[in-house]
Amino acid sequence: MTSTTNDPLDFLNSNNSSGKPAGPQADLVQLLLYEIIRVKELISYYDSIPNGGGKLGSSILTELVTEAYNSLVNYDLVLMKKYYDLLQNCD
Repeated sequence: MTSTTNDPLDFLNSNNSSGKPAGPQADLVQLLLYEIIRVKELISYYDSIPNGGGKLGSSILTELVTEAYNSLVNYDLVLMKKYYDLLQNCD
């Protein structure tokens, strides 16, 4: 009996140039994790703006990422979909 493990972060190590999970194997958990990682990079960008110019944007995005992560931890599919949609529109 062989067991196969589905690592939800496997898309990070794939040969996909964008790093975004794709195809029929991509599920909501993977897609939301990708968006969380992407938005965390945006938070770093906002934090690097001189004279605190990105503080408001950084704090809003940090709150969204925290809530999205909590939806993953609680496996609340409705909230996961909500935060996936919200994080997709962050830039």
